[in-house]
Amino acid sequence: MKIAILGTRGIPNYYGGFEQFAEYFSVYLAQKGHEVYCYNSHNHKYQEPIFNGVHIIHKHDPEYKFGTFGQFIYDYNCIVDSRKRSFDVILQLGYTSNSIWFFLLPKKSKIITNMDGLEWKRSKYSWPVQQFLKFAEWLAAKSSDYLVADSLGIQDFLKKTYKKESTYIAYGTYPFYDPNIEVLQKYQVTPYQYNMVMARFEPENNIETVLDGVVLAKSTTIILVVGNHQTKYGDYLKSKFKNYKNIIFTGGIYNLDDLNNLRYYSNIYFHGHSVGGTNPSLLEAMASKAFIIAHKNPFNAAILKENAFYFSNAEDIKNHLSTKNKKDYLDIVEQNFKVICKEFTWNNINEAYLKLIEQSVQ
Repeated sequence: MKIAILGTRGIPNYYGGFEQFAEYFSVYLAQKGHEVYCYNSHNHKYQEPIFNGVHIIHKHDPEYKFGTFGQFIYDYNCIVDSRKRSFDVILQLGYTSNSIWFFLLPKKSKIITNMDGLEWKRSKYSWPVQQFLKFAEWLAAKSSDYLVADSLGIQDFLKKTYKKESTYIAYGTYPFYDPNIEVLQKYQVTPYQYNMVMARFEPENNIETVLDGVVLAKSTTIILVVGNHQTKYGDYLKSKFKNYKNIIFTGGIYNLDDLNNLRYYSNIYFHGHSVGGTNPSLLEAMASKAFIIAHKNPFNAAILKENAFYFSNAEDIKNHLSTKNKKDYLDIVEQNFKVICKEFTWNNINEAYLKLIEQSVQ
């Protein structure tokens, strides 16, 4: 088959979850003998025409000049280009800035759209933007031939809201087998003597709730706060907690081996994400044998089930800090690792997507 992937900034991944998936899945498809094309921003670091058997199509992306609005222009450029290439299948990753161009998609191609999370619920967006995102979600749900939901919660939402069936395919990860204690030296932490929270600095990821709980508990244990804090919200959090020496804002850490080791050797790993589907960092935490205490919501519970503890507020965080240690819960840590190996490896995810693509053209 001739297959295109659009909706990302491109491969290899230098940005986020969809880019990571696009890289792994496109290479997988190429290895299976398919003719695969991935759209890349014109200013992507990788400028070659082929990446591990995948054809790269660079298209102008003015996001660097216009901000978010530039993504709409980039997606327009990609979709217009797709009209002249006779793709059997176009896989769209997300809908935010491409669904408004649905009427330009080639009619002979099967359109499969990964519906991402409930983007309009994110508190960082103003009310008008949230309303637009709802509209974009509706357009994508109605105009796509097939939908992918990366969590059972999203799948249920799509059926109830748009009366549309979808295929549940989660995100993937690699099990972490090779811990290296020496990695901790650069972060100046001791095995199992520190806690950790990692997320983008946005209110719905509950970093503030976790840190409020740390303060309430009067905990002196180091907690690493991992993520890019060079934002307005990051400045607010750093100012609020500046007097607590055990709260350490590390900035973003993009070395996966470092992250895996930090998660593996942490005592408690707090996962605060409350919006969206299957979160990649949650799967990575499970895969690196972290002891997880997660925000209580259907998306997290659908993945973790009884193999984690949950919080809803700072008081819950305080109680968990006072009563929980990783060494007492190694059984549920191992259960999460087994779940990853059974259900969420990249090979399983790739196979599920390929099966859907094959069904779409029959």
